[in-house]
Amino acid sequence: MNASTPALNRLALASLALVLVIAPSTVAAEDAPKPKLSKAKEAYDADKDGVLNDEEMAAAREGAKAKAKATREANRRKALEKYDANHNGEMDDEEVARKKADEKAAKEAKQAEREARRAEKESRPGQR
Repeated sequence: MNASTPALNRLALASLALVLVIAPSTVAAEDAPKPKLSKAKEAYDADKDGVLNDEEMAAAREGAKAKAKATREANRRKALEKYDANHNGEMDDEEVARKKADEKAAKEAKQAEREARRAEKESRPGQR
């Protein structure tokens, strides 16, 4: 029996222990589920790999900008239909003031509704 055999055995056991400690964490990292894309971003995942690359991300940003612009324009058209009393295609100061007053009243009504629901919930015995 060679004098270096026990040292080699200890080295082999230490190496094996190290592999057994490191390998599971490496495998777990590879097997970890990728975060799912939102439905909005999923539409831009051209290669369907579950990850947006730079080109896909740029397309998603452009799509979001276009959608935001379309939403602003739709809201503007709705406001003109409702508040443009003189039908000149623009909202003057008086029309803007009426719109803001309506928005404020709607916000206050919504807040009052929330407070009423909260008060009702708190008034029920045993429920919170």
